Amino acid sequence: MEENRLAIISVLVYDREQSPAVNAVLSQYGERIIGRMGIPYRERGVNVMCIVIDAPNEIINTVTGKLGMIKGVTAKTLTSKA
Repeated sequence: MEENRLAIISVLVYDREQSPAVNAVLSQYGERIIGRMGIPYRERGVNVMCIVIDAPNEIINTVTGKLGMIKGVTAKTLTSKA
């Protein structure tokens, strides 16, 4: 069984119409998400999100990948060492 890791997924949403798709992915893994923060940066036309997740690497990578595949969305992950 793979050990859980703590990770922060940084998400930039450039197309606000994609918010339902982003929320659908996050809801799918909601039991793993510790918290989330979103900041609309209107001057730049982007929404900045920070997702804190506690899960095995495979799930963290899956969430990041699914978010990054949404048109107008960029996602990157920072993972704890243990």
